[in-house]
Amino acid sequence: MTRSGANSIDLNADLGEGFGHWRLTDDEQLLSVVTSANVACGFHAGDPVIMRRVCALAAERGVRIGAQVSYRDLAGFGRRSMDVPPAELAAEVAYQIGALEVFARAAGSRVAYVKPHGALYNRVVHDAEQAAAVVAGVLLAGDALPVLGLPGSRLLAAAEEAQLPVVTEAFADRAYTAEGTLVPRDREGAVVSDPDAVVARSVAMALHGTVVAESGEPVPVGARSLCVHGDTPGAVGLARRVRAALESAGVRVAAFA
Repeated sequence: MTRSGANSIDLNADLGEGFGHWRLTDDEQLLSVVTSANVACGFHAGDPVIMRRVCALAAERGVRIGAQVSYRDLAGFGRRSMDVPPAELAAEVAYQIGALEVFARAAGSRVAYVKPHGALYNRVVHDAEQAAAVVAGVLLAGDALPVLGLPGSRLLAAAEEAQLPVVTEAFADRAYTAEGTLVPRDREGAVVSDPDAVVARSVAMALHGTVVAESGEPVPVGARSLCVHGDTPGAVGLARRVRAALESAGVRVAAFA
Protein backbone atom coordinates (compact mmCIF):
# COMPACT_ATOMS: atom_id res chain seq x y z
CA MET A 1 0.00 0.00 0.00
CA THR A 2 1.29 3.46 -0.84
CA ARG A 3 0.25 6.37 1.32
CA SER A 4 -1.86 8.97 -0.40
CA GLY A 5 0.29 12.02 -1.07
CA ALA A 6 3.48 10.07 -0.31
CA ASN A 7 5.51 12.42 -2.50
CA SER A 8 5.32 15.09 0.22
CA ILE A 9 5.48 15.10 4.02
CA ASP A 10 6.02 17.69 6.75
CA LEU A 11 8.85 17.24 9.28
CA ASN A 12 8.18 18.68 12.72
CA ALA A 13 10.03 18.87 16.03
CA ASP A 14 9.27 20.13 19.53
CA LEU A 15 11.25 23.33 20.10
CA GLY A 16 11.68 26.06 22.70
CA GLU A 17 11.84 23.46 25.46
CA GLY A 18 13.78 25.33 28.10
CA PHE A 19 13.22 27.81 30.88
CA GLY A 20 15.50 30.66 31.93
CA HIS A 21 19.09 29.44 31.65
CA TRP A 22 18.00 25.81 31.15
CA ARG A 23 17.98 24.56 27.55
CA LEU A 24 16.86 21.14 26.35
CA THR A 25 16.42 21.55 22.59
CA ASP A 26 18.95 22.81 20.04
CA ASP A 27 16.47 25.19 18.46
CA GLU A 28 18.80 26.95 16.05
CA GLN A 29 20.17 23.77 14.50
CA LEU A 30 16.81 21.97 14.34
CA LEU A 31 15.26 24.97 12.60
CA SER A 32 17.71 24.39 9.75
CA VAL A 33 16.19 20.92 9.20
CA VAL A 34 12.48 20.84 10.08
CA THR A 35 9.61 22.48 8.21
CA SER A 36 7.32 22.96 11.23
CA ALA A 37 8.23 23.94 14.80
CA ASN A 38 6.04 22.90 17.73
CA VAL A 39 6.92 25.73 20.12
CA ALA A 40 6.48 25.25 23.87
CA CYS A 41 4.13 27.93 25.17
CA GLY A 42 5.23 28.19 28.79
CA PHE A 43 3.12 25.49 30.45
CA HIS A 44 5.43 22.47 30.12
CA ALA A 45 8.52 24.43 29.04
CA GLY A 46 9.38 27.74 27.43
CA ASP A 47 9.27 31.32 28.64
CA PRO A 48 8.66 34.66 26.90
CA VAL A 49 12.32 35.17 25.94
CA ILE A 50 12.64 31.66 24.49
CA MET A 51 9.30 31.89 22.67
CA ARG A 52 10.27 35.20 21.09
CA ARG A 53 13.68 33.89 20.01
CA VAL A 54 12.33 30.67 18.49
CA CYS A 55 9.59 32.53 16.61
CA ALA A 56 12.13 34.98 15.20
CA LEU A 57 14.43 32.16 14.06
CA ALA A 58 11.55 30.17 12.58
CA ALA A 59 10.20 33.15 10.67
CA GLU A 60 13.67 33.97 9.35
CA ARG A 61 14.05 30.44 7.99
CA GLY A 62 10.53 29.99 6.65
CA VAL A 63 9.61 27.34 9.23
CA ARG A 64 5.94 27.20 10.23
CA ILE A 65 5.20 28.03 13.86
CA GLY A 66 2.89 25.76 15.82
CA ALA A 67 1.59 26.21 19.37
CA GLN A 68 2.47 23.17 21.45
CA VAL A 69 -0.10 23.38 24.22
CA SER A 70 0.13 21.43 27.45
CA TYR A 71 -1.23 20.83 30.89
CA ARG A 72 0.10 23.40 33.37
CA ASP A 73 2.97 21.17 34.50
CA LEU A 74 6.35 22.88 34.31
CA ALA A 75 7.85 20.65 37.01
CA GLY A 76 6.76 17.45 35.24
CA PHE A 77 7.54 18.65 31.71
CA GLY A 78 3.88 18.18 30.81
CA ARG A 79 4.15 14.41 31.00
CA ARG A 80 1.86 13.90 34.00
CA SER A 81 -1.82 13.38 33.24
CA MET A 82 -4.08 15.85 35.03
CA ASP A 83 -7.81 16.07 35.57
CA VAL A 84 -8.43 19.63 34.45
CA PRO A 85 -12.06 20.83 34.20
CA PRO A 86 -13.00 21.31 30.51
CA ALA A 87 -13.69 25.05 30.77
CA GLU A 88 -10.37 25.60 32.52
CA LEU A 89 -8.47 23.50 29.97
CA ALA A 90 -10.09 25.36 27.07
CA ALA A 91 -9.09 28.70 28.58
CA GLU A 92 -5.52 27.52 29.19
CA VAL A 93 -5.19 26.24 25.61
CA ALA A 94 -6.42 29.57 24.25
CA TYR A 95 -4.05 31.43 26.59
CA GLN A 96 -1.04 29.49 25.32
CA ILE A 97 -1.96 30.02 21.66
CA GLY A 98 -2.49 33.74 22.26
CA ALA A 99 0.85 34.13 24.02
CA LEU A 100 2.73 32.49 21.15
CA GLU A 101 0.78 34.49 18.56
CA VAL A 102 2.17 37.73 20.00
CA PHE A 103 5.73 36.62 19.32
CA ALA A 104 4.92 35.00 15.98
CA ARG A 105 3.36 38.22 14.70
CA ALA A 106 6.23 40.30 16.04
CA ALA A 107 8.52 38.12 13.93
CA GLY A 108 6.39 38.71 10.83
CA SER A 109 4.77 35.29 10.95
CA ARG A 110 1.76 33.71 12.68
CA VAL A 111 0.74 30.64 14.60
CA ALA A 112 -0.09 28.16 11.83
CA TYR A 113 -1.38 25.15 13.81
CA VAL A 114 -1.87 23.64 17.26
CA LYS A 115 -0.42 20.42 18.69
CA PRO A 116 -0.91 19.11 22.25
CA HIS A 117 2.16 17.99 24.17
CA GLY A 118 3.00 14.99 26.31
CA ALA A 119 0.29 13.74 28.65
CA LEU A 120 -2.31 15.97 27.03
CA TYR A 121 -1.47 14.55 23.58
CA ASN A 122 -1.90 11.00 24.84
CA ARG A 123 -5.01 11.82 26.89
CA VAL A 124 -6.94 13.28 23.95
CA VAL A 125 -6.38 10.16 21.88
CA HIS A 126 -9.08 8.44 23.99
CA ASP A 127 -10.71 11.08 26.22
CA ALA A 128 -13.55 12.76 24.32
CA GLU A 129 -14.18 15.39 27.01
CA GLN A 130 -10.58 16.57 27.18
CA ALA A 131 -10.34 16.45 23.38
CA ALA A 132 -13.42 18.67 23.08
CA ALA A 133 -11.89 21.09 25.60
CA VAL A 134 -8.71 21.40 23.54
CA VAL A 135 -10.76 22.11 20.42
CA ALA A 136 -12.84 24.64 22.35
CA GLY A 137 -9.60 26.36 23.31
CA VAL A 138 -8.47 26.51 19.69
CA LEU A 139 -11.79 28.07 18.73
CA LEU A 140 -11.59 30.50 21.65
CA ALA A 141 -8.19 31.67 20.40
CA GLY A 142 -10.01 33.06 17.39
CA ASP A 143 -8.58 31.47 14.26
CA ALA A 144 -9.63 28.22 12.58
CA LEU A 145 -6.18 26.73 13.13
CA PRO A 146 -5.30 23.23 11.93
CA VAL A 147 -4.97 20.65 14.71
CA LEU A 148 -2.09 18.17 14.58
CA GLY A 149 -2.67 14.77 16.19
CA LEU A 150 -2.68 11.01 16.06
CA PRO A 151 -4.80 9.35 13.34
CA GLY A 152 -8.07 8.01 14.75
CA SER A 153 -7.83 10.09 17.92
CA ARG A 154 -10.75 11.71 19.71
CA LEU A 155 -8.92 15.01 19.23
CA LEU A 156 -9.02 14.89 15.45
CA ALA A 157 -12.64 13.70 15.51
CA ALA A 158 -13.61 16.67 17.69
CA ALA A 159 -11.66 19.07 15.47
CA GLU A 160 -13.38 17.75 12.35
CA GLU A 161 -16.77 18.11 14.04
CA ALA A 162 -15.88 21.74 14.79
CA GLN A 163 -14.86 22.17 11.12
CA LEU A 164 -11.23 22.78 11.97
CA PRO A 165 -8.59 21.46 9.55
CA VAL A 166 -6.94 18.28 10.86
CA VAL A 167 -3.44 17.00 10.17
CA THR A 168 -2.45 13.42 10.94
CA GLU A 169 0.93 12.81 12.53
CA ALA A 170 3.36 9.92 12.91
CA PHE A 171 6.41 9.60 15.16
CA ALA A 172 9.79 8.58 13.80
CA ASP A 173 11.30 7.79 17.20
CA ARG A 174 8.40 6.35 19.22
CA ALA A 175 7.23 2.74 19.45
CA TYR A 176 3.65 1.91 18.46
CA THR A 177 1.09 -0.51 19.86
CA ALA A 178 -0.90 -2.83 17.60
CA GLU A 179 -3.82 -0.38 17.98
CA GLY A 180 -1.80 2.42 16.37
CA THR A 181 -1.25 4.37 19.59
CA LEU A 182 2.09 5.29 21.16
CA VAL A 183 3.67 2.92 23.67
CA PRO A 184 3.60 4.72 27.06
CA ARG A 185 6.94 6.30 27.95
CA ASP A 186 7.20 4.36 31.21
CA ARG A 187 7.47 1.09 29.26
CA GLU A 188 10.80 -0.25 28.04
CA GLY A 189 11.34 0.39 24.34
CA ALA A 190 8.85 3.27 24.16
CA VAL A 191 11.49 5.47 22.54
CA VAL A 192 13.30 4.08 19.50
CA SER A 193 16.97 4.86 20.13
CA ASP A 194 18.63 3.13 17.16
CA PRO A 195 19.22 5.88 14.54
CA ASP A 196 19.16 3.40 11.64
CA ALA A 197 15.78 2.11 12.80
CA VAL A 198 14.41 5.64 13.14
CA VAL A 199 15.49 6.49 9.59
CA ALA A 200 14.08 3.27 8.12
CA ARG A 201 10.77 3.73 9.95
CA SER A 202 10.51 7.31 8.72
CA VAL A 203 10.87 6.31 5.08
CA ALA A 204 8.40 3.43 5.47
CA MET A 205 5.82 5.70 7.09
CA ALA A 206 6.22 8.35 4.39
CA LEU A 207 6.15 5.96 1.43
CA HIS A 208 3.80 3.23 2.62
CA GLY A 209 1.88 4.71 5.55
CA THR A 210 2.82 1.83 7.86
CA VAL A 211 5.03 1.16 10.88
CA VAL A 212 5.95 -2.08 12.60
CA ALA A 213 4.32 -2.19 16.05
CA GLU A 214 6.04 -3.55 19.17
CA SER A 215 4.15 -6.80 18.56
CA GLY A 216 5.86 -7.16 15.17
CA GLU A 217 2.83 -6.53 13.00
CA PRO A 218 2.45 -3.67 10.50
CA VAL A 219 0.13 -0.87 11.59
CA PRO A 220 -1.33 1.83 9.30
CA VAL A 221 -0.18 5.33 10.27
CA GLY A 222 -1.07 7.42 7.25
CA ALA A 223 0.27 10.85 8.17
CA ARG A 224 0.90 14.26 6.65
CA SER A 225 3.50 15.19 9.25
CA LEU A 226 6.39 13.27 10.81
CA CYS A 227 7.75 14.16 14.26
CA VAL A 228 11.33 13.83 15.44
CA HIS A 229 11.51 14.75 19.12
CA GLY A 230 13.76 17.70 19.82
CA ASP A 231 14.73 16.36 23.27
CA THR A 232 16.02 13.04 21.92
CA PRO A 233 19.80 12.70 22.37
CA GLY A 234 21.47 13.57 19.06
CA ALA A 235 18.21 15.02 17.75
CA VAL A 236 19.85 17.38 15.23
CA GLY A 237 21.93 14.68 13.54
CA LEU A 238 18.98 12.31 13.58
CA ALA A 239 16.65 14.87 12.02
CA ARG A 240 19.20 15.56 9.29
CA ARG A 241 19.51 11.86 8.54
CA VAL A 242 15.73 11.45 8.43
CA ARG A 243 15.30 14.38 6.06
CA ALA A 244 18.12 13.21 3.79
CA ALA A 245 16.69 9.69 3.65
CA LEU A 246 13.21 10.96 2.84
CA GLU A 247 14.49 13.15 0.03
CA SER A 248 16.68 10.32 -1.32
CA ALA A 249 13.54 8.17 -1.42
CA GLY A 250 11.79 10.77 -3.57
CA VAL A 251 9.73 12.28 -0.76
CA ARG A 252 9.44 16.07 -0.81
CA VAL A 253 9.78 17.53 2.70
CA ALA A 254 7.48 20.52 2.97
CA ALA A 255 5.25 22.20 5.56
CA PHE A 256 1.58 21.27 5.58
CA ALA A 257 0.40 24.72 6.70
